[in-house]
Amino acid sequence: MTDNSHNRGDSDKKPYIAPFLDLVPEIEDTVFVAATAAIMGAVRIGAHSSIWHQVTVRGDNNYILIGANTNIQDNSCVHIDSRTYPTIIGNDVTIGHSAIIHACEIGDGGFVGMGAIVMDGAVIEPGGMLAAGAMLTPGKRIPSGELWAGRPAKKMRDLSEDEKQFNQKSAAHYVEVARAHRLGTAGAPFAAHMKTRPLPPRD
Repeated sequence: MTDNSHNRGDSDKKPYIAPFLDLVPEIEDTVFVAATAAIMGAVRIGAHSSIWHQVTVRGDNNYILIGANTNIQDNSCVHIDSRTYPTIIGNDVTIGHSAIIHACEIGDGGFVGMGAIVMDGAVIEPGGMLAAGAMLTPGKRIPSGELWAGRPAKKMRDLSEDEKQFNQKSAAHYVEVARAHRLGTAGAPFAAHMKTRPLPPRD
């Protein structure tokens, strides 16, 4: 089992990282895993990715692959289908808060909005985007460069160039934020456009 105790910034609490039977998580040393996250079983996470607070990544009976520079934000759940589908998440992917990612595939640079659901056998091609609150039903596919929304999700429109760039910047931003959480002040400073903001002064 990978010991990511040094990846927790200043927290005293360790994340729950555990095998399932003989399936053991494989986590790169540069990954940030929040103290309240849980990672179990056949899970592999690539360099500079981040698993945030209250996220569950459960790879029992099938595997979960998470690429490099990918962020899975607070309260999300990543799971598999034990009979048919693993979950494969590529590089530079952003998965927003409280998303459910189940037995599906998300290509490089894909974006899943807050509270969205991706179901069994669904595919988000590289650079595809699922809007916040949307549900991508089993077996559906979002082509590259398209935005899908709704429940069930359907094509809304093609992504603009600004939106494509925003999605790329989102993944890069989370790499920087995760590094600061993992290393503390040694992980700073952020790029000029990503500086931290302190609390305002008291009245």
